[in-house]
Amino acid sequence: MAALSRALRLRLLLRSLLVQASWNYRTMQGAGLGFALIPALARLCRDDRAELAKSLRRHCGFFNAHPYLSTVAIAALARMELEGVDSEQVERFKRAIVSPLGSLGDRLVWARWRPLCSLLAFFIFLMGAPWWVAVGVFLASYNAVHLWLRVWGLRLGWREGREVGRALMGSPLRRLPDRLTIPLAAVSGAVVPLLALALGGTAGIGPLFTIGIALALAIAGYGRPGLAGRLAVLGLLVGSLAFVILGISIW
Repeated sequence: MAALSRALRLRLLLRSLLVQASWNYRTMQGAGLGFALIPALARLCRDDRAELAKSLRRHCGFFNAHPYLSTVAIAALARMELEGVDSEQVERFKRAIVSPLGSLGDRLVWARWRPLCSLLAFFIFLMGAPWWVAVGVFLASYNAVHLWLRVWGLRLGWREGREVGRALMGSPLRRLPDRLTIPLAAVSGAVVPLLALALGGTAGIGPLFTIGIALALAIAGYGRPGLAGRLAVLGLLVGSLAFVILGISIW
């Protein structure tokens, strides 16, 4: 299959930003997926507007995946359509790709990267930086990965086509959420005590607040399998208790 042209790649990428614009409880992101695929479908149908409308209706059915990884499905579906893959196979592919994209995106972005960027910005603010610097750090770090995921997904989906599910299973991206666990815990262990120190003048709320947050995070992470989860909890407790001792000695 020929390489995805720069113009078509850019149009698919920009339209993927609106994949949730018409989200609803019946088709979820289906209308957004259909909208994103219009450039590829128009290229396939040429001047046959009736065929374009028919193809578009097929892709406006149910679809629900992580929005940042929707480009994986968009590019793969565009390639399948341009290759003339049977519509039933296309629909089976859409149903099959939803869960892997949703699971991977939720674990990577919602459960790891967004909290990490938020806590990093909060840490910078507590260290005395102006609020706009903290906000800028959050927006820059978060959206750098956000946009990279969209571009990466577009390339992967086009290159692998209907075999993209197998490529996702072997992708290093699947191991990234576990690798972000310890950095997330480390930043948490720095932010919580700093916040406690900031609250230190309020009748001793600071130490109690820090201990409570540390124990809550430890309990939340206790059942997490693997060495990374245990080390994360241990690092959080050690860091938090060290800052608690420091705070008590100061107060």
